[in-house]
Amino acid sequence: MHVLTVPADLDSLDDVGKYVVEAASQAGLDRKAAYRLRLAVDEIITNIINYGHTEVGLTGDVTVRAAIEADTLTIILEDRARPFDPRERPDPEDLDRPLEERNIGGLGVYLALKGVDYFNYEYVDQMNRNIFVMYRPLQA
Repeated sequence: MHVLTVPADLDSLDDVGKYVVEAASQAGLDRKAAYRLRLAVDEIITNIINYGHTEVGLTGDVTVRAAIEADTLTIILEDRARPFDPRERPDPEDLDRPLEERNIGGLGVYLALKGVDYFNYEYVDQMNRNIFVMYRPLQA
């Protein structure tokens, strides 16, 4: 697939979502897996835009790449905002409590990382690289 480069702006979320859905379709992911992947990518890119760019007055782009291999679909988000590894964020502590007793918010990154088959983060050459991997269904 082609590489998609978009401004680090919330108006870019639709284009990124369409790109991810198209990659999932080409990779043969079922609807649930495609939805989980899109949700995960959407959560992380929204955080990149809001906290890595807008909140600190930084402008720039986010590059989205898709790689379809025999058994995986990989989506990579790259940006030049300040380094942030989503895996370092602690899991919510109140997941076992009833909804009305939980704090509002704080589940987005947790759900994003749990929704994909594999997630990795790298900071290389002053660039954040968020890597989402989904396993493709076995081909008969």
